[in-house]
Amino acid sequence: MYKYRTALVLIFVVVAITAGASEQSQSSRSTVTTHESGSASPQVWVLPKQGPPTSSVSVQGAGFDPLTAIDIYFDSTVLASTTSDKNGAFGTGVITATGATVVHIQVPATALPGQHAITAQEHVGQESAQTSFLVATDWSRYHFDLESSGLNPYENLLGASNVGNLAFRWAGCGDTYIDSSPAVVNGVVYIGTWSGEICALDANTGTLLWEVQTNNQAGSSPAVVNGIVYEGSDRLYALSASTGNPVWIFGAGQDEFWSSPAVADGIVYAASQFTNTIWALDANTGVVIWQQVLGVGGFFGSPAVANDIVYMGSPDNNVYAFNAKTGAIVWKYTTQGQVDSPPAVVDGVVYVGSFDGYLYALDANTGALIWKYAAVGSGGVQSGPAVANGVVYVGSSAYGTGMFAVDAKTGTLIWQALTAYPVPGSPSVANGVVYVGVDGNDGTVYALDPNTGAILWQHATGRYVDSSPVVVNGVLYVGSGGGAVQAFSLPGQQMTEKSKPPD
Repeated sequence: MYKYRTALVLIFVVVAITAGASEQSQSSRSTVTTHESGSASPQVWVLPKQGPPTSSVSVQGAGFDPLTAIDIYFDSTVLASTTSDKNGAFGTGVITATGATVVHIQVPATALPGQHAITAQEHVGQESAQTSFLVATDWSRYHFDLESSGLNPYENLLGASNVGNLAFRWAGCGDTYIDSSPAVVNGVVYIGTWSGEICALDANTGTLLWEVQTNNQAGSSPAVVNGIVYEGSDRLYALSASTGNPVWIFGAGQDEFWSSPAVADGIVYAASQFTNTIWALDANTGVVIWQQVLGVGGFFGSPAVANDIVYMGSPDNNVYAFNAKTGAIVWKYTTQGQVDSPPAVVDGVVYVGSFDGYLYALDANTGALIWKYAAVGSGGVQSGPAVANGVVYVGSSAYGTGMFAVDAKTGTLIWQALTAYPVPGSPSVANGVVYVGVDGNDGTVYALDPNTGAILWQHATGRYVDSSPVVVNGVLYVGSGGGAVQAFSLPGQQMTEKSKPPD
């Protein structure tokens, strides 16, 4: 009897162990099934999530098979490879036995505006994960960058081969006159009007998103940085980019800000009309950091900022360079006329026009004259120069003289494009095309060949164009004296160009 009980116990134990092993096996299969079904699926993250072509993007992933080779795709092209660590992660920045560290890719220069796919795919295994990246370029202030070069180096959709097909897209923020130049950030167009409105419009449709009424004309061109719109009018306004609600407002309403602000390293630089003052304000609070009072007021030009120096033209006939942190004058160069032309600073040279009729090239560190070109006679140069590929493009305020292209190193004339009316606005350059408007009754906007000045496209907006054109994400935006900001694009063009992920 005892033997039988022992045998029964052994049978029970064997059955229990077998059942436990079977349950454990089922549990393992359940874990694998869960992994494959998605609750513990591989994931991939990118930072930043949007940017222009050529952006550097860091890629991280988790939930992959351990110690496995992984390819990183942008759309259907492999741009990087890495190996997951023992936990199935990569790109974490932690050096492991497999060498898996931070993974970077560069967005192709040919990536068109719109949503694209970034995919992490095991080279041999079956696991993969995908996220999206928005290819989009911001034109966040007057003349594109802090140096006021006027060049958008990222444009790849609109160029010399197709600019002749540009068609009217929309008009918005109607007004009697707009000479403010648009800023385009995160799919929104910001612009000021002579009726004192500061407008935010959908960049794709022109739909008004919000509007803020100031107490005077808003002829300044807005700067949009870190979610704040900075715009000059009777005072200097800092508004929420998403709502238009005021963050801070500087000034007592007894002055005017026609100069377009520049924002660098948390400081806003702007010049006021009647108090003859250059201001440096804290970008978050509006608190004064420094100020420089000059002898003559009436500032129109926008400051340029490069290498901790603020460059500004003045109605007292001078071009100034200020220490960006203290406001101390580093140097000044005296011309023979008022300097309303916003300077451009490229490759250590300041390019600026004067109402004495000359275009100047000055050493950015010392203010020493490199060359000057006699663009016009009594009409003067109010236009801000654009600089691209070793050429300076600038307009003349004299009738019948038009646009000039000058060698940036020597000041030698390359070509002149005659227009019947003055060109007080600043030209812009993008993807091998020069864009400029004229101050005539029909307000024509031109697209010119940068090598010859030949007209590639033109459109009459209705009335004077003093606004500097903006070309970004395949769309041309410009303010018109006819009373609106207008947008032009290729026929049937969609802002969300889709691209295929890997098969």
